[in-house]
This record gives sequence, structure tokens and C-alpha cells, in this order.
Amino acid sequence: MPDADRPNVVWIAMEDTTPRLGCYGDDLARTPNIDGLAADGRRYPNAFSTAPVCAPSRAAIMTGCHQNAVGAHHMRTTHTNDDAPQLPTPYEAVPPHYVTAVPEYFRQAGYYCTLDEKADYQFGTPFTMWDHHGSGADWRDDARDPDQPFFAMFTNGVTHESGQWDPTEPGTDDQFGGAVADHETDPAAVEVPPYLPDTEETRLAIARQYDNVARSDEWVGDLLDRLDADGLAADTIVVLWSDHGEGLPRSKRWPYDGGIHVPLVVRWPGEVDDGGVDDRLVSMMDLGPTTMAACGLDVPQYAGGRQFLGPDATEREYVFATRDRYDESYDMVRAVRDHRFKYVRHYRPGTPYRQWIPFRNRHPVMRQILERAREGELEGAEQWFDARRPAEELYDLRADPHEVDNLAGDSEYSDTLQRFRDALDEWRERVDDAGDVAEAEMVWERYRGEEQPKTAAPRFVVNAPDHDEREARTDGLSLEAPATLSLYCATQGASVAYAFSEELVDDDGSDPQWTLYTGPVDLPAGETIVRAKAVRYGFEESEPQVGAFTVAE
Repeated sequence: MPDADRPNVVWIAMEDTTPRLGCYGDDLARTPNIDGLAADGRRYPNAFSTAPVCAPSRAAIMTGCHQNAVGAHHMRTTHTNDDAPQLPTPYEAVPPHYVTAVPEYFRQAGYYCTLDEKADYQFGTPFTMWDHHGSGADWRDDARDPDQPFFAMFTNGVTHESGQWDPTEPGTDDQFGGAVADHETDPAAVEVPPYLPDTEETRLAIARQYDNVARSDEWVGDLLDRLDADGLAADTIVVLWSDHGEGLPRSKRWPYDGGIHVPLVVRWPGEVDDGGVDDRLVSMMDLGPTTMAACGLDVPQYAGGRQFLGPDATEREYVFATRDRYDESYDMVRAVRDHRFKYVRHYRPGTPYRQWIPFRNRHPVMRQILERAREGELEGAEQWFDARRPAEELYDLRADPHEVDNLAGDSEYSDTLQRFRDALDEWRERVDDAGDVAEAEMVWERYRGEEQPKTAAPRFVVNAPDHDEREARTDGLSLEAPATLSLYCATQGASVAYAFSEELVDDDGSDPQWTLYTGPVDLPAGETIVRAKAVRYGFEESEPQVGAFTVAE
């Protein structure tokens, strides 16, 4: 078992989920496993994602930095050349050279790290982030030493936006987990927000979401049962969260609470196990720094995330969210929220809320909105869809939780409006908001041209009685004992990994089990073949290097 200051970690990541959970007081929810997790842990009712769509949000979660601080704020870093001929296709976000993903820090600390299965954090899938990334990856891997602490992240697509579609919609089941033909939740019992048409299609979509949350709850229960069966529950921090809010129109892709309010539940036996509720504001980019600190790891100072758990937990006055290019259509919206008010700033006022996003337009409720707009039947708060945007929006969330009564022009709230303007300006300056730079210019600057840069190949450096570290070698050497091997990469910020092997390639032609390089490696007596590879986040990974070293017996 890991020692007391090195607990295991399990992150359970739902998709497209607002807190439609029994433990959040929703009477329609059927979530006994998540409710039980909350009863044994702690619930955070004021947790918010940094973006209302998956990839930018996950970039923030994985780096502990706002996505617009590291150039990962656009949804999907790909275009077709016809859409954006000035952009390379595809491209990856290139965070600052010192930014390292949370699981890689855990690997440095000796944890065995796995992801089952979705990545989607904008800067590629660096092979150094995980010991095992793929379907079925978890703490039961044969490659994990039984005494090695683990960081295991699990995702599924059951609650994805597409789960609200007609189940006959092509690609629904194949790509995401999808909708089911039958539904248990009564559509007549659901609440329809005032900005959506109260129609059979809307009610059915919301009912499907309740059913999919219930299906996801069963998946959560299976994970927790496996922890119990393996005798690991008492030594494991479990964190359940969602990447952003649910997939309804004006929720997903918009920084209103429907798009950024997420569930957050933490269970940590002996530390967080009282069924309590913590009302503090939490940004989901706080998740990494909080988990690292709980496990005794140093939290990098560049991280914007704060600890919401433990003796060094801090209170947030505000949380921030962004909207930029989402799929085909460009935009720039910034939002800031405290416990009571939400401020939204549109950088292209006068333009319509309506944008062309084909994937979103497959949603049955969006089809209803498009039809009603065409027929001139949008009513009341539904008319947001065809409205032209103001420069600013301000909402009193206590009186107006659906954010439909804009107070920005009300003189009674002028002081509040100015306070939020100042807070947003200060934050944008502090993070050096990359949204101020056109996407093509940002990519050109970070690629230093049109082509994706390639990470330099690592080189071998030995230290032995008959060789010192005056030069790097990539060829074979005969060495006297004791001998150590260091790895050097000329690309600033690159992560390096290595593998020992008797053969130059694995028998099945696959990649070896890469070990993250964290310092000089002892070379055993006899002949050792070493492979090494490097990657800078957002760059193409290097060519693998192979070296043969013989240490005298």
C-alpha cells in the first residue's frame, strides 16, 4: 500500500453534465452511487468549468492554467485547408515550455498513471503523460508494481450531448455512447428553462439526459465496487466531476451557468468523509493543484489553479470562463462570476447569438429552435437565438438563475457592473489572454512558421570511471562499473522517456512501456539496449534513439 502521504487517486470524469444528481437535491435523478459517494465525502455545489465545451476545458484541467493563458482556447485545433488556408492542418496548441500536465507530475513522483480513455486536451497526446492510455487502462495493469501508488482517470461518453439526440441519428452510438431508444424519465415531469421552447422534443431531450446520467451512475458504481474489491478504497482519493455543463442549446458552448456549472464530489477516507457541503467557488482548473497538494507533490507556481481542499485551501472571489472559436465559427466572449452575479462581455456586440455550428445543429432542440425561428414563432426568452448581442450582460443569479434578465443597463447595478468590468480586465491582463491574438498569428508564432515543429531527438550521456559527461553519445560504448546514463534533449521544455530492451523493437512491433526520465539511470552489468524518445507539448514527437551499452561484469 502507498504510505500515508501518497494516497492513490481516481478521477471520474463525466461529460456534458450539470448537477442533475440526487445529492444536489434533484428529485428526478436516479443516482444512488454518486449520492453515496457524496454521503461518504464532500460536495462542492459552486464548481464551474473554465469553458463550456470539452477540449478547452480539459486543457485547463490538465495544465492547471486557463486555456486562454496557454493558447488552448479554441475548440479543436484543426481546420480543413478550405476553411482556414492560413492555418496548418492539423495543428496542436503549444503551451509555454514550462507547462507540464498534471499526470506527468504524478509520474515524476513515482505514481503509475492511466487514462481510460478520452484525452482531448488540445496539445496532442504526449506519450510521457501516461504509463497506459487506452481502453481498460487502470490500476490492475500488469506493468504496475502492486506497492506503487496510482493516478487513474476514467471517462465515458454516456452523458455527451449526442445522448440527447434521436437514437437513430447516424454516429450517435459509435462515437460517443449515445442515446437509447427507450426512456424511463417522464418528459412531462422535467423542467424546461425559459430560453428553450417547451415542446415534446425539448422535454424528451431533457428526459434522455436524466436517463443517461442514471446510466453513468451505474458506471461510477462499477468503478467504486472494483476499488472496494481490491481493498483500495480506504487509501484512495476519488474525485467525480464533469468537463462542462450539459448539451442543451444555450448551455453547452455558452458561458452561462447551464454551460459551466458542474458537479464536483470528493471522497478521501479519513480526511474528507463526513458527507459535508463546501460552498466555496471552485474553478475546474483547481482540480490538478488540489490533488497534487493532497498527495504531497509540489504545485508549480505558474499554475493559476488554487487548492480547494486541505490546510492551504483558499477562497476564490471569482471564477472565469471563455468562449472562442467553437468548431467552424469564431467568437470571443469572456465571463466572470461570483456567488451572486454573472458578468458576460461580448467582443463583437451587434452580431447575432446564432452561429453556424453543424454538430450542434444536429441536436433535436436546436432543430426545433431553427424551425421556430424560420416561422417567426420564438417567444419571450427564446428570442435570444435571433437577437443581436449587447456589449455586456449582467445577471443576478439569486433572482434570475436562468440568466434571462440583463441588468447591465440598470443604473441600480452600475457599481456592481463596474466591479465586474475591473475584475475581468485585471484577470485578462494577468493571464495575457491569447484571445487577443488572431488564431493564425498565434499558431505562426508558436510554430515559428507553417509546419509543426519536431522535438529534437534525445541523446545519451554516460558517467563511468572511464567516461565522463563531457560529450553526448548515441553509439554503443563499453564501460567500467559503476555506470549511469543520462538523457539530454535540445528542445526547451521537452519531456523524455526511455525503455530498456534486449531487442531493438518489441516482438509485436508496438511501442515499449516507456519510463519517464527523471534523472540518471543505473546501467546494469552486461549489455543493455536503451531506447529513448522526447516530446514537447504541441510539437511532433522526436525520432526514437537506440543505444547499446556494455558494462563490465
